[in-house]
Amino acid sequence: MRKSKPEAGKQCPSCGQIENQVKMGYNRSGTQRCRCKVCGTRYTMDPKRREYPEETRALAIRMHHDGVSGREIGRALGMSKANVYNWLRQQGKE
Repeated sequence: MRKSKPEAGKQCPSCGQIENQVKMGYNRSGTQRCRCKVCGTRYTMDPKRREYPEETRALAIRMHHDGVSGREIGRALGMSKANVYNWLRQQGKE
């Protein structure tokens, strides 16, 4: 029986174990999923962050203040108009 070598990034986020980490497929975005045999926690090794850069947010807010509608901003920047409205609401609270 071969011993498996611990791979980089395969460490359980809850118990911290490096050994006994089992690959269990991929999630929708294509990143590797793992499961810890010790505590049973399922986790993603290198999760992809799905957020827009701060420059894009600033540009969208600036465009809205210049009189462009949320729908046009979404179309121009390739995003949902709901993102723009959420950022404007968030900015108003701050």
